[in-house]
Amino acid sequence: MKSNPLLSWYRALAYATGCMLLLLCGFMVAKYGFGVGKSATFFVAQAHGILFMGYVVVAFMLGQKQRWPLVKQLVILVAGTVPFCSFVAERRVVREVRGLEAGKAAPAPVGV
Repeated sequence: MKSNPLLSWYRALAYATGCMLLLLCGFMVAKYGFGVGKSATFFVAQAHGILFMGYVVVAFMLGQKQRWPLVKQLVILVAGTVPFCSFVAERRVVREVRGLEAGKAAPAPVGV
């Protein structure tokens, strides 16, 4: 199977954004809860912001390439702002994109 570089970038940025967001949450608790690590929190926040901007661009480009509906794209983009959600979204996106690339149809949602 041919490698998809956009999917590889998405995976790397989803993991990096998720890890930096968890780290930022820990630093925010230390800063506001215990009054320590003020300067370190600034640098972690800056790193997370830069990674998140890259995540948004790559996720948007992947969504355009895969022709996702706007609501799905927005959900994937917002997943980078909630701790642990970027990891869950990354697994689902990779499973779907690799399934489509392999020629298999993505599983249809169950109707109610």
